[in-house]
Amino acid sequence: MDDDIAKTVIPDPPPLLGEAPTFLAMLATVSALAPVPRPVLVMGERGTGKELVAARLHYLSPRWDRPFVTVNCAALGGTLLDAELFGHEAGAFTGATRRRLGRFEAADGGTLFLDEIGTMPQEVQEKVLRVVEYGEFQRLGSSTTQRVDVRVIGATNADLPAMAAAGTFRADLLDRLAFAVVPLPPLRERREDIPLLAETFARGMTRELGRPFFAGFGEAALAQLLAHPWPGNVRELKNAVERAVALAEDPEAPVEALQIDPFGRLPADAPSPPASASPAPAPPLPDDFDAAVDAHAGALLAEALEAARFNQKDAAARLGLDYHRFRRLLKKHGVG
Repeated sequence: MDDDIAKTVIPDPPPLLGEAPTFLAMLATVSALAPVPRPVLVMGERGTGKELVAARLHYLSPRWDRPFVTVNCAALGGTLLDAELFGHEAGAFTGATRRRLGRFEAADGGTLFLDEIGTMPQEVQEKVLRVVEYGEFQRLGSSTTQRVDVRVIGATNADLPAMAAAGTFRADLLDRLAFAVVPLPPLRERREDIPLLAETFARGMTRELGRPFFAGFGEAALAQLLAHPWPGNVRELKNAVERAVALAEDPEAPVEALQIDPFGRLPADAPSPPASASPAPAPPLPDDFDAAVDAHAGALLAEALEAARFNQKDAAARLGLDYHRFRRLLKKHGVG
């Protein structure tokens, strides 16, 4: 099975890390929705972490120990997507030599994440509507009804209400899926998180390369990070930072400049900066040191939980803490 089409784990996901009010409000919404066994739509631009939010909804729910299965709806056409989601009987179509269970059956008792759900053909939408509504479906080529208990989480960067109005997405399916809608803020709306995210990605790449430490970012590099519009959001930031660390001529010196676009282009809608343009100012120092330290500690705890799939003992070990101290810190900083 193609891992880009369907998989049950997220390999080494980047952390859901940030301190911006819009980001923290989104995480609070996700935590509140996680235990509610209803569908959720995660809406956001590319690179904002939609799959990570879906995973958080699953691993904070009572279904955390059951399968978390993902399917990229854009990767398959109508019949193949139908067979991938609902399975098929032998002989259902050319090449179907034996019965195969679908992803809904694989996710029974757990969560099915449908990425790029706006690309799903109408005939498949109708079958998804029935399984969301009644928990039942038929494999391709079968008249026997199968029953499953699956929580569906959809994700897209498309305007589904506009598609429903235009008749390209079923309005009744949208109604079922939109029990709750979680919009993810783009990186340009949470610029105060850029230094924290960049430092996290840089340290991770430094460890991956086996280097002893990361020397940090110079003022010009930080200004460059803060000034970029980041159309690819956190994924683009991660790529740019990791590339800068990997290609650094002197790994023991701070990074002074980044090649944000590997193709060497400016954004299409961005004017060329004047030669005398001064760099954007670095973020101001916090006026409450203790609060800033607490926020950073809380972010580290949250990052460790994400990396450990919310296994608290594993997360404590990753931070070099004993389990009981880790639990006290979680309570102190309101994480989890």
